[in-house]
Amino acid sequence: MKYVLLLFISLCSSNFCALFGQNTAIPDSFEEVEKVIPSIKLEVRYYGNHNFIGKRIDGYLKPKVFLTKEALVQLKKVQEDLKEFDLGMKIYDAYRPQRAVDHFVTWANDEKDTLMKQEFYPNVQKKNLFKLDYIASKSGHSRGSTVDLTLISLRTGEQLDMGSPYDFFGKISWPFHKSISKEQKAHRMLLRTLMISNGFKPYVCEWWHFTLEKEPFPNTYFDFEIK
Repeated sequence: MKYVLLLFISLCSSNFCALFGQNTAIPDSFEEVEKVIPSIKLEVRYYGNHNFIGKRIDGYLKPKVFLTKEALVQLKKVQEDLKEFDLGMKIYDAYRPQRAVDHFVTWANDEKDTLMKQEFYPNVQKKNLFKLDYIASKSGHSRGSTVDLTLISLRTGEQLDMGSPYDFFGKISWPFHKSISKEQKAHRMLLRTLMISNGFKPYVCEWWHFTLEKEPFPNTYFDFEIK
């Protein structure tokens, strides 16, 4: 028994325990977004209560956002391109710990918890969240090169009207949904065009969601805490 305990301690001193979420150190391959792009605005939804669950999400200890260095290089280019339009970016979420994704899954399995239904999923039955791919056991966010964001005016700081709220579970959040106005479509297409031209690929069901095309960790799901 003593030998088994010593072996476990030895393994945990290496990267072995990262597989089980025990390693909470921020990897050198990640950087805090605000330190690289000081002009960017943040609204870290999962640090607070204004999200589809209605409470702070596991793993979000500070209202910060992290991305891989490779993703940040390209995102900074987007911010520079937006200056031509007197616009900038506001980030809702970027790197997401696996424990946060696990929190989503636990919540989705509790059909009685519908605290935020009216605002975020009024037309979707909670029992269908997995089937409709709104909730999954793995998220590209945990690989560190995916970002959820919108556009803001640099002059007023107000966010542009994108036709639907962030994290709204419904077809109106699809980038090319036909029911939104021409102005809302133009805002979505500007964000989409600049993200694609700087190496990001969009997600078909969410106008705010983009992943670096050449992400450095395509098969790794990190679980370090945001702190």
